[in-house]
Amino acid sequence: MAEKKSFFVWMQSLDRRWIYLVVALAIIIPLLIPYNSDNVTTPPTENVYQMVDSFAGREDRAVLLSFYHDASVMPELYPMQIAIIRHCFERNIKVFFLSFLPTGAPIIDMAINTVKEEYPNIKSGVDYCNFGYIPAALIVPTVIGMGDNIATAVPTDAEGRKTENLPIMKGITNYNEMNLVIEFSGSTAGAYWLIYARPKFGTNIAVGVTAVMAADEYPYLQTGQYIGLLCGLKGAAEYEKLVDVFAAYRTPGEPLQPYIDENGNKIVPGRAFSKDILKQPEIKDLIKITTQTEAKFTPEEFELFLKSCPEKDQPLLQLAKQTVEGNIIIDVSKLDQDQLSPITWDTLNRLTRNTQYKFKVARVGMNAQSVAHIIMIIFIILGNIGYFLQKAQTTKK
Repeated sequence: MAEKKSFFVWMQSLDRRWIYLVVALAIIIPLLIPYNSDNVTTPPTENVYQMVDSFAGREDRAVLLSFYHDASVMPELYPMQIAIIRHCFERNIKVFFLSFLPTGAPIIDMAINTVKEEYPNIKSGVDYCNFGYIPAALIVPTVIGMGDNIATAVPTDAEGRKTENLPIMKGITNYNEMNLVIEFSGSTAGAYWLIYARPKFGTNIAVGVTAVMAADEYPYLQTGQYIGLLCGLKGAAEYEKLVDVFAAYRTPGEPLQPYIDENGNKIVPGRAFSKDILKQPEIKDLIKITTQTEAKFTPEEFELFLKSCPEKDQPLLQLAKQTVEGNIIIDVSKLDQDQLSPITWDTLNRLTRNTQYKFKVARVGMNAQSVAHIIMIIFIILGNIGYFLQKAQTTKK
C-alpha cells in the first residue's frame, strides 16, 4: 500500500502551472469584480496633496507637471497624473504641463482630455496651459529660465499661442508663483529641478515614480529636498482617495463651481485636508469604488439641496425621495435623466459618491495587487514548510 502523502509534501510536487493559474485568477477576478477596500494614506502622498491644495482658487499660484517618461511606465504613473489633474480642476488650481521627451507629449494630451471630459467649464490657456514637448537640449535653459520669467523661457504653448498673452499667466511670472513642480518618471525623477531650480530659486519639488524606483528617491525626501513623493500604484491609489474625500466632496446645496459669497470672497467647493476627517467612520461611504446609485441626505440637507435645484425639478425630487431610518434617499437609477435639468442631474450624481472608473483605476489595481501578493505569500509559506518537512523525513529515513 502506497504511503499517504501529507498536504505539504503534495504541495512540493504540485505542477507549477496550477500555481500560475491561481495567481492569474487572483489578479483577474478583482479587476473584473472590484470590491471596496481602503488605502491608508501616507505622509509623502499627503504632503503633495496639501501643497497642491494650498493653491486652490488663487490667481497667483500654479502647479507645473513634468511628464518625463514614455508609455512603458504608464500603468503606474498615469493614474497618479489623472488624480492630480482632477484635483486641480476640482479646486480651481492653475496647472502647467511640459515634457522633455517626445514620447511624453501625447501622454499629456491624453491625460488632459481624459479628465477634461467631466469638466466642460475648464478651458485651455485659462485654467491650464500645455507647453508640450521641449527638446532635451533645452532642459537646463528652460528650468533656469522659468526662474526668471516663464513666458520668456517658453514663449509659446503647444498650440502655438504666445505664452505671455494667455489669461492663465495673470499673476504668474516665475517660480515665486508656480512654486510646485511635480515630475513623473520611471528613472531619474526630479534631477534637473533638484540641481538647478531648487538651489537657485527655492522651488518646491515632488516626484511620482514607479515602485521599483522609490528607494532611490527616499533620501531626497528625507533631507527635505522633495516635499513629497507618490510611489507607484499605491501612491496613485492614495491620491485618488484624498481627491474623493476632500477635493471632489460636495455638501448638499453647495454649487459645483467656484462662486463669490455675499462678502465678495471667492469660495472654491470641496474641503480642506484634515487627518481627523480620514478617521471618521462615515468616510467609508466616500471611498467606495463599487457602483453607487443612492444619494443620502438628512432632512436639513435635503431642504438645502432642493433650494439649490431649479423649481421645475423639485416636484420630481419630492416624488423620488424615500425615507430610511430618518434619512432621505434618492436612487438615481430610478430617475429619468431627460426629465431633470443638467445641473440637477450632475449634482445628484455627484452626491451618490459614484466615482467613475477612470478616477479609481489605481484603487481597482491595488485590489488585484493586494490579493495577488497575499496568494504568493501563502504559496511561499506552504512551499517552505513543505520543503523542510520533506527534508526532515529524508534525513530520518
